[in-house]
Amino acid sequence: MNRIYIIITFLFLLSSNAFAGAQTSADASLNDTLKVGIAGLAPFVLMESGNPQPQGISSEIWKEIAEDLGWKYNFVAFQSVNSALDALNKGEVDMVVGPVTINSQRLQDFRFSQPFYQSSLAIAYKKGHFSFWNVIKLIFSVKLLFAIGIFLIILTIVGTLLWLAERKASPDQFSQSPAEGIGTGMWLAIVTMSTTGYGDKAPITLMGRIIAGTWMIVSIISATSMVAGIASVLTFSNFQSIDIKNIEQLNGKKVATISGSPAVDFLKEYRATVRAAASLDEAMLLLEDDAVDAIVYDRPQLMYYLKNNKDRDFQLSKAEYYKQGYGFAFPKDSPLTYFVNRKLLELAEEHKTAEITEIYLGKEE
Repeated sequence: MNRIYIIITFLFLLSSNAFAGAQTSADASLNDTLKVGIAGLAPFVLMESGNPQPQGISSEIWKEIAEDLGWKYNFVAFQSVNSALDALNKGEVDMVVGPVTINSQRLQDFRFSQPFYQSSLAIAYKKGHFSFWNVIKLIFSVKLLFAIGIFLIILTIVGTLLWLAERKASPDQFSQSPAEGIGTGMWLAIVTMSTTGYGDKAPITLMGRIIAGTWMIVSIISATSMVAGIASVLTFSNFQSIDIKNIEQLNGKKVATISGSPAVDFLKEYRATVRAAASLDEAMLLLEDDAVDAIVYDRPQLMYYLKNNKDRDFQLSKAEYYKQGYGFAFPKDSPLTYFVNRKLLELAEEHKTAEITEIYLGKEE
């Protein structure tokens, strides 16, 4: 029995010493001046001339955390998030602050804080106004002319069948001349389809009535959908505020995004014609000049741009795609992660994270 107590006491002392050693190591690490790598683009990281301290959502959240915990730190700026993570992997910095995407691949080499922001791809488009020119373009568009051509072919077929069925039995209505007789048949088909019913022409043979009756049924079914389709196309064309609600509306349209963005492959999946731009400013100019129908890019960057360019007549769709969390990155064995996560939760509960985000992005409608 004494041996059991001795073993238990030994294990307890061993674990206590190990915990104390780890705690001492963690405290020593936290008392040092931290080297904090910072990287990313606006609105998460803003390096303003004349201001040595970076601004932006990520840096402001980090400053709140460090101030609450009483940590000392120095920022080390990097050109990109990837270069900052490389430095973290080599032990050149203690952590990385910025819009670092949390994914399974990076989790193999680093630990992450909980997400402080949920990003996604979004659609920016130009508010539309009534344009008579859009109506002209619609009337002479290839698609509409093609549809009219098909409709005329169908009318010609129906008119020909009516003429063949009626020309002998009703020569006073249907001329023996093919051109004049088929024209009369087409007139009868149009009157029947529009339910005008002048009564000036009517089939008298059984075959003629079968053809006319069949055409009545077909035209009743097709006319409603055809008129609704034309009305919706006219509305879409005239008020190009289109009010884009989802990516499906951009199928076959010209869409701008930034070169190298995940949006490039995303747009190709939906068969949009991709126009790659070097920057968001360039993409916005393309949209302003009607060179593209919309822009698909990271939602926070689009929100930040629109907040700071309210003179632009642009709108942001509520649809979101490719959602991903942004967090801070640490080495796998870092003692900092726990304390940062706890503070991030507190900031979220106190609505401070939302307040900081709102300063840079504004309120979502």
